[in-house]
Amino acid sequence: MYKIKYTLFLLFAGAVLLLAACGETASGDGDDQQNTAETGKKKDDYPTTVVIGTASQGGLYYIYGSGLGELLSSELGITSNVEVSGGPVHNMQLVQSKEYDIGLVTLGPAYEGYMGEGDWTGGQKLEDVRMAFPMYTTPFHWWSTDLSVQSLDDIKGKRNVGVGPAGGTSGTYLPLIHELLGIDARPVQAGASDMTGQQMDGQLDVIGFAAGVPIPAVQEVLAQKEVNLFGISGEQRELVIEELPYFEAFTIPGGTYEQFPDDIETIAMFNFGIVNKDADEQFVYDLVKAYHENNDFMITTARAAEEAVPEAILNNTVIPLHPGAVRYYEEIGVSIPDSLK
Repeated sequence: MYKIKYTLFLLFAGAVLLLAACGETASGDGDDQQNTAETGKKKDDYPTTVVIGTASQGGLYYIYGSGLGELLSSELGITSNVEVSGGPVHNMQLVQSKEYDIGLVTLGPAYEGYMGEGDWTGGQKLEDVRMAFPMYTTPFHWWSTDLSVQSLDDIKGKRNVGVGPAGGTSGTYLPLIHELLGIDARPVQAGASDMTGQQMDGQLDVIGFAAGVPIPAVQEVLAQKEVNLFGISGEQRELVIEELPYFEAFTIPGGTYEQFPDDIETIAMFNFGIVNKDADEQFVYDLVKAYHENNDFMITTARAAEEAVPEAILNNTVIPLHPGAVRYYEEIGVSIPDSLK
């Protein structure tokens, strides 16, 4: 009789322990589900690593993208592969195809790509691209170690002019600008660092480039050579803006490069970070939030990030924003037009 009672006791105790364990497991699952609901994160969709498309080394995109990668690691626990690319044109194409999770672009290629108007698009509209965050203004300027070259007019007849990599903002638009202004020099397409080396070796008469200032490649040349640095102004600037309306007038402040204390008049485009329309909404929200709330860190990476205020997202009036970005900006009081949602 004693053995029967003891056996029944063990069975009852085991059942209680089993029920308690099941209850704890169920409660734990519930907590996970509640946390997921509270944060909005979908474990299957929220990335643990991302690929960031930048541009050639020697320009600001690569530095800026590396800083963004560090920010994602410290704030969101996400690792990043920062890719050297041809620049905004390639970044548009590779974000469209989901080979890049984040791309850095200037407004010209973004506009032409989304609308399918650029020759490089082959008529294909890259309509799966969405704006996520603003960056800074990219001015165009030219420099030469040939001190007889002091303006765009002096480039005429020069044999080789570096214009930046194929697929980048410089490599795409400088040849168009030169053609528009009747400059018949042969364009040489290469990354900023490669062009700098070629110029130091006497293979390039002039380099034109578009990047956030100060451009590291320019500083490298200035440390070793005396150069002339110039932009575009007057009737030439008016013609370019009329024909290519995604450009705007811009002044590079005097002292941006220590050797040049006077302002430099030129043209510029604004830069943005893009994602694919299918990117996880909570991830994009967290990305944009971390980006703006840690702007001081981005400024230590690149001084140009001083322009990356939330309201600068409205410098784009054509490409829709990702819903995660819309949610963040509206949360902090930036009114997003319906046409961009």
